[in-house]
Amino acid sequence: MEIEFWKKYLPEFREKTAAFYQGHLSVAEYKGFSGLYGSYAQRGGKASMLRLRMTAGCVTKEKLAFIAKAIRDYKIDRVHFTTCETVQLHNLGERAVTELLEKALDAGIITMGGGGDFPRNVMCSPLSGVEAGEYFDVMPWAKAAGEYLMTLIPAEKMPRKLKVCFSNSPANVVHATYRDLGFVAREDQTFDVYSAGGLGNNARLGILVAEQVRPQKILYYIKAMWLMFCTYGNYKNRGKARTRYMQETFETVEAYREAFQEKLREVLDSGEDMDLEIMQHEVQKKEDGSRVSGKWILPQKQNGLYTVKWHPIGGQPRPEILCELSDLIADMENTELRLAPDETAYIINLTGAEAEKVQEVIFPDQAGTLFETSVSCIGASICQVGLWDSQELLWKCVKAVRQAEIPDGALPQIHISGCTSSCGTHQTGVMGFRGAVKNVDGKPQPAYIFYINGCERQGQEQFGYEAGTMLAEVIPAFLVELGQVVAASGMDYSNWHQLHAQELEALAGKYLG
Repeated sequence: MEIEFWKKYLPEFREKTAAFYQGHLSVAEYKGFSGLYGSYAQRGGKASMLRLRMTAGCVTKEKLAFIAKAIRDYKIDRVHFTTCETVQLHNLGERAVTELLEKALDAGIITMGGGGDFPRNVMCSPLSGVEAGEYFDVMPWAKAAGEYLMTLIPAEKMPRKLKVCFSNSPANVVHATYRDLGFVAREDQTFDVYSAGGLGNNARLGILVAEQVRPQKILYYIKAMWLMFCTYGNYKNRGKARTRYMQETFETVEAYREAFQEKLREVLDSGEDMDLEIMQHEVQKKEDGSRVSGKWILPQKQNGLYTVKWHPIGGQPRPEILCELSDLIADMENTELRLAPDETAYIINLTGAEAEKVQEVIFPDQAGTLFETSVSCIGASICQVGLWDSQELLWKCVKAVRQAEIPDGALPQIHISGCTSSCGTHQTGVMGFRGAVKNVDGKPQPAYIFYINGCERQGQEQFGYEAGTMLAEVIPAFLVELGQVVAASGMDYSNWHQLHAQELEALAGKYLG
């Protein structure tokens, strides 16, 4: 949809935002309105956030330049890479959030539908198109899906949000087999389609509703999913108004699959032409003979080109580093950022010499170990619905592990969510923590439910199981002791756990209530 279409919504946003900051609208009233615009008031109601949709996780040089200018012009001190491959700007005042929403549109960045009961940002395997071993480049199809889903935002309102994603390999880093709708690449250049999955309360793996779907036909399946949700979604109970609860509407998996196929036939029989014709884009950039290697350097399938992996701790890049990076890559051919669901950013299509320069810029803001690439939601210091500050917990754990000098590899990447919503994807990691409360001597204390053995890989998908509740204050000590045990074995965590699963549970038991 044209940018001008969305601008007609701007006057109302300015009006309602002014009313909120003047005290004429409650937090709840404003939240019900502002989500459409991709903006929410932060905890306390004194500042706002703005979610910038980055379709398929792609942040072009132009979009990055917009972010950098916004940081500089509005003195933005907090930026967050989300697990849905978007960029959030935080601690914005009334003037900043209203002006930036409009300026973002002028820069080709749409925030509409970034919150509320609307189709959310389309996700895609972050290295699609440059990753060695991928089945095929799914990025063009993900972008086309994103464009189509934007047309549904002004349409009939769904019960809750709809998340669509595309996976290029069995690595399944975008969790395509357990999202609202997932397109999973096959070796034969087609998609398998999964429906009605999701994390959070009542987490469910998706149902396989179609196989060997030609990429040109994906929009028919998206519209069928939208019709499914509008027809069978729960409009009365918001707690159950997600597609995964539709599995309970049908007595069997087969019954759900048949209902989906009925909606698909309805779309096909309508006569609407939704076929896609997309030219596959090949990277035109050529190597310059320079070579580079390193811990965070990934060779691309394009010979002589590289990707630099950047993981700012907690998915929160230092604003000044983002600005420096934007300046650096502005004149680099074909270079862009790709965002991943674990809050990593990848800078792609670099020569060896360019990769070295990028590494130098981001080094002060780079995770040092696998454990430091751990995932955390934005946390309760910002989020209205968050129970505890997951970012604070992550930093306490990182500092404790550093102080104890735990070697790289002795601890895995962990996932922390401040509440049950699973924005930190705690259910899908090998270890996860979810905000909770534990009574100690009759007094409620900050705590987290401990999850073990989640796995995202296609064919091996499973959600972590709840091992018990751990006080927030002891989690750093638990991780330090675990890291010391694993390090003493001479193995990395993955290999150690395969042999010592019971030992992990016994060690955790010392800290669980």
